[in-house]
Amino acid sequence: MSDLPPLGTPRLFSNPRADTDLSYGSSERAILSRAAFRDAMAEIGAWPGYAPTPLRSLTGLARAAGIDRIWYKDEGSRFNLSSFKALGGAYAVLRLLVREVQARVPGVPVTALDLVVGRYAKVTRGITVTTATDGNHGRSVAWGAQVFGCGCVIYIPGNCSQGRQQAIESFDARVVRVDGTYDDAVRQAAADAREHGRHVVSDTSYTGYMDIPRDVMQGYTVMVEEAIGQLPASERPTHVFVQGGVGALPAAVCGHLWESWGRQRPRFVVVEPHAADCLYQSAAAGRPAPSEGDLETVMAGLACGEVSLLAWAILERGADDFLTIPDDAAVATMRLLAEGRHGGRPIVAGESGVAGLAGLLCAAADPATRASLGLAPDARVLVFGSEGATDPDVYESLVGRKPDAVLGGA
Repeated sequence: MSDLPPLGTPRLFSNPRADTDLSYGSSERAILSRAAFRDAMAEIGAWPGYAPTPLRSLTGLARAAGIDRIWYKDEGSRFNLSSFKALGGAYAVLRLLVREVQARVPGVPVTALDLVVGRYAKVTRGITVTTATDGNHGRSVAWGAQVFGCGCVIYIPGNCSQGRQQAIESFDARVVRVDGTYDDAVRQAAADAREHGRHVVSDTSYTGYMDIPRDVMQGYTVMVEEAIGQLPASERPTHVFVQGGVGALPAAVCGHLWESWGRQRPRFVVVEPHAADCLYQSAAAGRPAPSEGDLETVMAGLACGEVSLLAWAILERGADDFLTIPDDAAVATMRLLAEGRHGGRPIVAGESGVAGLAGLLCAAADPATRASLGLAPDARVLVFGSEGATDPDVYESLVGRKPDAVLGGA
């Protein structure tokens, strides 16, 4: 059924609480909605440098996987930050600063341009935003803080690469390296924010902290709507595979497609590393549950041990399946894209950004998983390549070539 290299054995949990007949209701719209998407689209679409990222058809990989289509939403060029996260963190920083300025200058409308030109710099310079990150979200928050005129402190786990730290620092943010995991960095950022009066701008939500992660996730829906508009007019995907992390990305994709397409939405599969499987474990437990792995994975952006509560509220009923994959599958998929094995020009994709596609290819190559997911020869699958080479040195160590050499065909 497939003609793929060995990718390792996936692990599948089909969600008994998934309900394709369930309407997208008021509780879901309180988290993510098309009405709030329109606000995000109007704002982000007006930013300098905004342009929809390409949706690529991977005809060769679809043929090798024994299915009809694979569409790959390539986020490697997003705002020159090489990641979809540019849509979330920076948008949430803007929303926060607008609220803070309006609280101090009531009755006066505040726009992004007002902040960019420093009209309220006396206010914004006294505000510091902070978050924990494995790289991409922190880079977006730091960029947003620099553009809109506030201070920024970013917390990274101990194993975050130097390249990703330097990328964050390039936007004038102060970086604090925490001796621990991403989840330890989340807790340290929150504790220090309470002590120093900083504003947490996180893509994960937890008890007592819900509002700003909604803005982050809503920003991501701009990418999803772009993909909807780029699909061939007469075609829709039968499946969507999306990488997990804390759940913010899959929840944004799932929620937007669920509200937009209702019962006609595709089968939705969440993909995680074997070693960082908090969403898989939550699905198996029927409630938010921590990862059972050690979080040691090459897919560093997905090395999260605890699920976002807001994301889980969407995925608990909206996600059909939860799949975990070995690290080797992600690396092999990066190389397949770099080699142009998909039938088009080479694609530079990061180790976390390929996880959804790697999950699809793993599933297609494993007969039992393939059958369980209904990956028939007429299957059409949408995946989100959520990052490019966010650390060129790490990319070269995994693929064996520099990103520029891949794109240049060298």
